[in-house]
Amino acid sequence: MTHQPAGGGTEAAGQPGHPVSSRTGVLMIGALGVVYGDIGTSPIYAFREALHAASGGGTALRMEILGVLSLIVWALTIIVTIKYVIFVLRADNEGEGGTLSLMALARSAYPRASAAILTIGVCGAALFFGDAIITPAISVLSAVEGLKVVTPAFDPYVVPITLVILAVLFAVQRFGTGSVAIVFGPIMLAWFVVLGVAGLTHIADDPTVFYSINPYYAFSYLAAQPQVAFVTIGAVFLAVTGAEALYVDLGHFGRRPIVLTWAAIVFPCLLLNYFGQGAFVLAHGGTPQNPFFEMLPQWALLPMVGLATAATVIASQAVISGAYSLTRQAVQLGLLPRFEIQHTSEMQSGQIYLPRVNFMLALGVMVLVVGFGASSKLAAAYGISVTGEMLVTTILLFIVMRHRWKWRLTATASLIAVFFVVDTGFFLANAAKIADGGWASIGVALLMCLIMWTWVRGSRHLFEKTRKNEIPLDFLAANLAKKPPILVPGTAVFLTSDPLSAPTALMHSLKHYKVLHEQNVILSVVTAQQPTVLEKDRATLEPINELFMRVTLNFGYMEQPNIPKAMAICRKQGWKFDIMTTSFFLSRRSLKPAANSGMPLWQDRLYIGLARTASDATEYFQIPTGRVVEIGTQVAI
Repeated sequence: MTHQPAGGGTEAAGQPGHPVSSRTGVLMIGALGVVYGDIGTSPIYAFREALHAASGGGTALRMEILGVLSLIVWALTIIVTIKYVIFVLRADNEGEGGTLSLMALARSAYPRASAAILTIGVCGAALFFGDAIITPAISVLSAVEGLKVVTPAFDPYVVPITLVILAVLFAVQRFGTGSVAIVFGPIMLAWFVVLGVAGLTHIADDPTVFYSINPYYAFSYLAAQPQVAFVTIGAVFLAVTGAEALYVDLGHFGRRPIVLTWAAIVFPCLLLNYFGQGAFVLAHGGTPQNPFFEMLPQWALLPMVGLATAATVIASQAVISGAYSLTRQAVQLGLLPRFEIQHTSEMQSGQIYLPRVNFMLALGVMVLVVGFGASSKLAAAYGISVTGEMLVTTILLFIVMRHRWKWRLTATASLIAVFFVVDTGFFLANAAKIADGGWASIGVALLMCLIMWTWVRGSRHLFEKTRKNEIPLDFLAANLAKKPPILVPGTAVFLTSDPLSAPTALMHSLKHYKVLHEQNVILSVVTAQQPTVLEKDRATLEPINELFMRVTLNFGYMEQPNIPKAMAICRKQGWKFDIMTTSFFLSRRSLKPAANSGMPLWQDRLYIGLARTASDATEYFQIPTGRVVEIGTQVAI
């Protein structure tokens, strides 16, 4: 999961010249439009699907209605309020949240298990991509299905209308969300107010619906209906999908606005709507098939469908932006090849657009809509990836609590055990739906795991193989200082991932040109286990001799590397960097599969294919193209 901080991150909670309370109010409205879009649209389908599962699609009994409502109320309380709001939001990595941020925090707190934690984090990130494909499909489709309640004549047009909305949504991503983000919050505020009012007006239909606050009804239903309880639990989980967004967007809004928005607006309005749906179904003998829309007066149906569609598009926008940010973090952490990243805002670094990721998401979402055709069928595919990601969060939270917060083992284990049991129960309940459509999200997650595992493994093999054939940099620098070739004016910068060995581009330059620049910089770019790096820690200079210098540039995993800008900081450390007299030498490798690579041939070919799709290093590191010299080499891996 994770969004780049936009407009100041957690510092935005209070800026000079703005009262803290006023600024918090603005951030709360913004959080409504980004953080709570997904969970805010759950009432459209969550109660409906859970009730259908409990009643087998027939008339729902009073015990089933109250039991389902009780499960929803306590799922929202335990998972969202207690787990995420009270505990997970405190596990910030310098103000940032999300699976990879939590993974980085856990690895730094418990380095002995770094490899295992990396594996867990990769699984969590892969599961998020499964969520990112299904969320827009089920959200928009369920909203458009409201047209069928207006008149069944719309039935044949639901899927085409959904595809058009999704096509427009993905098409406008390249323009960035900045121009429309300002209206997201007010729309979602209107949505939650309508949710609360719609539910409140029907609670009087049967006030005994409040009995569901008592967890007895949840346990009583589960005990009385064991044969369908598992399926019902899987459907109930739809009510809390989107809870992970609270943590994903932590750096965007800060903890206080997210918590206040949940407590003051989102949680009360969700409960009111679910209680209203329950009372409406109770008052109508358990027969309503789509209570969210059916309990509305006829005049409000079309406006509500329009508002619901807008809300689901906003929810989809949030998860799409999250996929962009998560991909950038994965690239920075070496889990994926470089992707082309376009910045859509000069003011907010978090507003980015990744064309290839956008295309793959759009293709996957539309295939799901056409393939499943109805939100009820998609509901079976939804939940597995989200519950899996929540399980990953629970495991990583345990490591952070125990090794970073220094909690006692008994206290940590007791609390995490509650979360683990709840998460595992929901995960197993959703796993039972694999054959009914859950294979879709599992397939996406497994594919992403395979891609990230192949990239990490292949990169490690490539590094080890090329290092065997390279000459130690210090040895080469000493020999060239004693007997230098022809020196030409200017500075040559050689990019390398191994600062201890002579870069391939340097060796080929000496071999073919037989000249050396007056000043040669061996440059390495390192990604820190933190979201951002302070300017004073950005660059490290290490002179080797009069001809050579080793420079290391540090970037956080939430930052976009800009090498020229970072190198300008080196002037403060004594290096008179001038971009106009500097040439950047990059090695462009042509990879070929080798018989003894240490990886299966299929994985060799997959890694080579991924490497070929990587974006150009010149663009990725924002180096002026006129200052770059690329030298090609062929490597068998």
